[in-house]
Amino acid sequence: MVGFKRMLRHLLLPDWRVRQCFPPRTQEEVAAAIAASESRHAGEIRFVVESSLTPAQLLRGVTARDRAIEVFSSQRVWDTEDNSGVLIYLLLADRDVEIVADRGLNGRVSPDEWEAVCRRMEQAFGKREFGPGTLAAVAEISCLLADRLPPRAGDRNELPDRPVLL
Repeated sequence: MVGFKRMLRHLLLPDWRVRQCFPPRTQEEVAAAIAASESRHAGEIRFVVESSLTPAQLLRGVTARDRAIEVFSSQRVWDTEDNSGVLIYLLLADRDVEIVADRGLNGRVSPDEWEAVCRRMEQAFGKREFGPGTLAAVAEISCLLADRLPPRAGDRNELPDRPVLL
């Protein structure tokens, strides 16, 4: 069952708030950081921000993790040649960050490492440092992937680098 406070947070958060936290310049910076990152490894990073869940989703008890898994599928992050897609998902109403990594990264990056990146992002977002927090996370993920999934000859960009605002 959904808590009253959570329901209010989601119902009262306007969609434009996402664009306020991630204005065009910040989106461009994040896209450039993702593009630069992907030149260092064979992974594909996708960053998605969603303002809030629908009342129906809330009543069904959908968590940020549940929604991140849905978005991983709908954004086709799984559809990369090496199964090396990484979704960074922010549910703004909950200020909850989730990272969903494709099966090609299982055993290469531990769940604790992904979780640590999420917590640092959430700390930055708690200080309203949305751009810097996202850029730091992309850099951190880049380091994790560069060590464990080096770039291949002829590697191509399989997913768009620009953030998705839902």
